[in-house]
Amino acid sequence: MENKTEIKLSNSDRLALDRTHLANERTLLAYVRTFIGMVSAGIAILKVFDFLWTKPIAFLFLGCSIPMLVVGIYRYVKTGNDLKKYLDPR
Repeated sequence: MENKTEIKLSNSDRLALDRTHLANERTLLAYVRTFIGMVSAGIAILKVFDFLWTKPIAFLFLGCSIPMLVVGIYRYVKTGNDLKKYLDPR
């Protein structure tokens, strides 16, 4: 049998960790919402406007949307791993 040391958390510490986890999820959802908004704006600009200067703006929105999603997912995973390390520091 493994000899695991279990960390006993008080109720206030457990609630603080739960709030942090929920805040992490809200932040990810904000990144996803921004990604969807940028993709929608880029497609709408391409479809609605037919000026010479609108295509670069539309492609800028579309090009920046992918890194926005990648950064959001990266931060979500990193913060989740940091929370796990806090609970199990081994």
